[in-house]
Amino acid sequence: MAWNIDGILEKIGLLKDDSVGIAFGGGGARGFSHIGVLKAFESFGVTPDIMSGVSAGAIAVALYGSGLSPYEMRECFIETGKLSNFTEWALPKKGFMRMDKFGALLESWLPEKRLENFRIPSVICATDFDNGKSVGWTKGEVVPRVMASCSIPVVFQPVRINGVNYVDGGVLRNLPAWVIRQYCSVLYGSNCSPMKRMEERSGSLLDIALRSFHLMMKSNTPQDLRLCDYVIQSQSLAHIGTFELSSLDRAMNVGYDAACVILEKSLGRRQ
Repeated sequence: MAWNIDGILEKIGLLKDDSVGIAFGGGGARGFSHIGVLKAFESFGVTPDIMSGVSAGAIAVALYGSGLSPYEMRECFIETGKLSNFTEWALPKKGFMRMDKFGALLESWLPEKRLENFRIPSVICATDFDNGKSVGWTKGEVVPRVMASCSIPVVFQPVRINGVNYVDGGVLRNLPAWVIRQYCSVLYGSNCSPMKRMEERSGSLLDIALRSFHLMMKSNTPQDLRLCDYVIQSQSLAHIGTFELSSLDRAMNVGYDAACVILEKSLGRRQ
């Protein structure tokens, strides 16, 4: 696999009998549900020993792993609000939109700017577009790696890191359970991308690109769901649009409720 585990083992040490991992999947605004999942974990007194994230999940991992609480994570997005505060239109040579604004915001939010210094060992996953493989970073600058993980092909421009072009990790593996499975005894997957029917869509080029991307995610997610001991998901998230930032609290509540159900079951079995 094309990823580097340096910095993980030296932090979590030998595998503990009760070590907990969480893999956070991609899904645009549906990824706000991850904040609710983290809030539920804190309510149950569970702190992950290791985390991984793709796209929206990479944002959740970056903010939480660097030191923000779920409440503070919510406040970041409440203050910014609209999609125009995160992106801007670009000449469609490599993508319809640029994420420079989002990168600047993320830089301002993060208490810690480098992955290897996170309080919780974390892996940010993306797709190496040049060589056609999944990658997972445990070291390096957070902002460009999160932007790479979020770069939906055609919609956003690829992100170039050390001479290599990267796009959204969801192209190949939208739920990054694969990258941390061997480093935890119990693995939870937070899947925020249930599929819905092709209804109420404009048929625009951007809409077709997003639909195609969602179909890719749907096809590659089951292999990672099978790696998880417990999966947190809700079909109701399917009704939230990719860029529907106004659904922050709704998605958070869905994530919280779904996680509480799974945690009650999983912790009951482990006690």
